[in-house]
Amino acid sequence: MASEYLKQTIQGYENYIKQSGIDDKVIGAYIDASKTAYLNEKDTEYGLKISKRSKELIEQYVLSLAKMSIWDLDSLANQTKKNYQILDKYYDLLKLEAPYLFHSYLLYLEKNRQEEEKFYAPKMEQLNRHGLIQALQDLEDDKLDLLSISMPPGTQKTTLEKFFCSWIIGRHPKDYSLFFSHSDDITRMFYDGVLDITTNSEEYTWSEIFPDVKLQNTDAKRQRINFDKPKAFSNIQCTSVGSKNAGKVRCNRYLYCDDLVSGIEEALNKKALDKLWRIYGTDARQRKLNEQVKEIHIATRWSVHDVIGRLQRIYAKSDRVRFIAVPDIDPVTGRSNFDYKYNGMSVEFFHDQELTMDDISYRCLYKNEPVEREGLLYHDDDLRRFMSMPLREPDAILGICDVKNKGTDFMFLPCMYQFDNDFYLVDCICDDTTDYGIQYSRLSNIIVDHKMQQCEFESNSGGDRVSYEVAQRVEEMGGRCNITDKPTETNKETRIIVNADWVKKHVLFRDKEKYKPKEDYGVMMSWLLTYSVVGKNDHDDVPDGLANFCLFVTRGSLVAKCEAAVNPFRR
Repeated sequence: MASEYLKQTIQGYENYIKQSGIDDKVIGAYIDASKTAYLNEKDTEYGLKISKRSKELIEQYVLSLAKMSIWDLDSLANQTKKNYQILDKYYDLLKLEAPYLFHSYLLYLEKNRQEEEKFYAPKMEQLNRHGLIQALQDLEDDKLDLLSISMPPGTQKTTLEKFFCSWIIGRHPKDYSLFFSHSDDITRMFYDGVLDITTNSEEYTWSEIFPDVKLQNTDAKRQRINFDKPKAFSNIQCTSVGSKNAGKVRCNRYLYCDDLVSGIEEALNKKALDKLWRIYGTDARQRKLNEQVKEIHIATRWSVHDVIGRLQRIYAKSDRVRFIAVPDIDPVTGRSNFDYKYNGMSVEFFHDQELTMDDISYRCLYKNEPVEREGLLYHDDDLRRFMSMPLREPDAILGICDVKNKGTDFMFLPCMYQFDNDFYLVDCICDDTTDYGIQYSRLSNIIVDHKMQQCEFESNSGGDRVSYEVAQRVEEMGGRCNITDKPTETNKETRIIVNADWVKKHVLFRDKEKYKPKEDYGVMMSWLLTYSVVGKNDHDDVPDGLANFCLFVTRGSLVAKCEAAVNPFRR
């Protein structure tokens, strides 16, 4: 526990800062106090508070003098090959924190590497924004028992896992962990990566952070690395699905499960996923010594029936389990989630990848959206399809518009041709543009092009304004359409569910050959067929729009009603 003298000394430094500001003298004093707390008084908790404050002082000092952040200065030093004493002091603090804070460990571990070769510093902003570093810290601080991470390929999620594993080895040299994957190639890459981090002193400062932890033995064939003293199970053991693991491997610290599903073929096979779940339960999980062993799962979200999907359902109400899934592009900002400083991925890159892939594979790999979802309200087999319409004029041409409300919403307007009690959805707008000019133009064009006779706009989210602007444009274009607006008053989820049966019976959708996945009609079908009554839906505009259309046509006289009557021919 920190002494009262040290605490009073720190208070004296704060009083000095209030009177004289931040200078090199008080920064040096704070660093010395940090070392005293860590090394002499052995109070890690108080030491972390002092070192955090020390780093804040350095960051403010650099910003005031150099007009740049500490990491901009670090980048400059790396490029110009110059040494800055203030940077050395900052790294001294990181070294003190490294055994206890994963963030500080990552920074100090690579301090001697060239900037463009570093793993963490160029990706620090993104990895922290997505909550990955804090989640791993929470796991080690015993705030979590299980962590799942899903991100697009090439974003280096497994590399992050290697660095975490190397940190755990240094922190717990007497313990042992297990890495489990579908492929021997992946397990070998993990083995090589962890070995390099922990033994390559030219690239990494691992031996500086953990000077008392010495390499004891390596076994490349069996993929085992052991530190400290000889023990029955090495610090890190790697094995794959299908290996005979009974008695050979075990873990008392961490179980790392990385890409247990081999690919889309296995993901589409429910029996294969059932078998994989059994292997996970009877093989991988049986290697855990007790309930104290933590789990990390890193994988593509292929299916709701994959291991992560089943774990989500099992631990849905647990606050000691965390599932992180980061898509390629932020749905709110429209920016890449992985625009790293070096070898980052742009929005254009993701769009180019999407062009050459089928929709299902892209959604799984880059959006973290499983090929199917639990509790789907609409199934493809439930829907009525059409190749052509009846050879006569429709009874009516109708539309209803769910306007765009917030960043992730879609503007949705289906164009329906009515033939008796059937409604052919011939065209639609399903667009997430935030440009009102484009919205007004597209809405007025579809109304005029299809000679729509009646269209109702939802007025809750500014739809009354949208309907007014569209009505003006339709009139200017020579169109004739009764455009109205009406607020929605019922609960959205209830409205969607109770009207789904009517939609399935009365709405006909184009045959699959009549639209492409990336056009509005294809986007509409995608959102309709992925709406789930279980869990959260990111996009419910399409099923809600169709539910509102049902209410629109059934509350008036657009659909014929059938009433019981006495049969005059029956006696």
